[in-house]
Amino acid sequence: MGFKSQKPKATGPIHIANNWQGPLLVPELPEVETMRRGIIACQGATITKLLRPRCRLKPVSIQPALSHLRRRIVGSKIAAIERLGKRLILRLDHDQRLIFEPRMTGLLLLTAPPDPQHLRLCLELAPHDRRRGPQKLLFWDRRGLGTVRLFTPGQFASQLGPQQLGPDALEITAAQFRTRLGESRREIKVGLLDQKAIAGIGNIYAAEILFTARIHPCSSCRRLRSKDWGALARATRTILNKAIRYEGSTLNDGTYRNALNRQGRYQQHHRVYAREGEKCDRCGQGEVRRIVQCQRATFFCPGCQKKRS
Repeated sequence: MGFKSQKPKATGPIHIANNWQGPLLVPELPEVETMRRGIIACQGATITKLLRPRCRLKPVSIQPALSHLRRRIVGSKIAAIERLGKRLILRLDHDQRLIFEPRMTGLLLLTAPPDPQHLRLCLELAPHDRRRGPQKLLFWDRRGLGTVRLFTPGQFASQLGPQQLGPDALEITAAQFRTRLGESRREIKVGLLDQKAIAGIGNIYAAEILFTARIHPCSSCRRLRSKDWGALARATRTILNKAIRYEGSTLNDGTYRNALNRQGRYQQHHRVYAREGEKCDRCGQGEVRRIVQCQRATFFCPGCQKKRS
């Protein structure tokens, strides 16, 4: 079934280059939380139709099969809109959960998408207040790596419960950080990306958090002291909440957008990420360096972030 797209109004230019080689955002906690807040008006609406627009590109993974999914969710009310780490959850009135994982380039939108050819799913809605409220919720994904899953309460507990995902990064304490990572031989930057240890932190915000906490990204987790874990917990809350306030980071490829197809603004406040060779804005002497850890780029100031081996 096709979908007619209208051009969004006043959202700014969108530049998406297939051969772009610079930093690419995998939506992290701030971006997914921004999506959640952006579509919160869908809460209370009833799903009246589930459409999969024609798309000749790599399909996103949808489970169960579309016909079965349609039978299970059409007619359901969206009781709550929640976030779990980097996943967005529509909790339905029969306690099943429709879970969107954006992966590399997925977006949840209330307005026309950046382009119609990458539109993957459309939920038509009957708002709880018929005079206002969104009538469509769209899932758009340029690379087709995102997933859509419908879980029963039992499936949700077994696949996304505490044994599979760590504490949410917005709420994690210094004690939880130490319990989760304190005995690990891994480098702290690598540990922060482990979703079983802490849910929600990705490559961009790990670099910014460690800079704020003055911790070298290559420091061994087991070498960190009590005051380091405290600084890490405080920096995590500070950076993530600020990034949410600015609605996430839209990088050079322009893919990430909020629910109204507008750019995030936190990229204007990055202090080390993708700033290799620039003077550190804290010490004014060291230059931001770039290294690779587990095939991911890491940025830090060697003057401000001393290594503990």
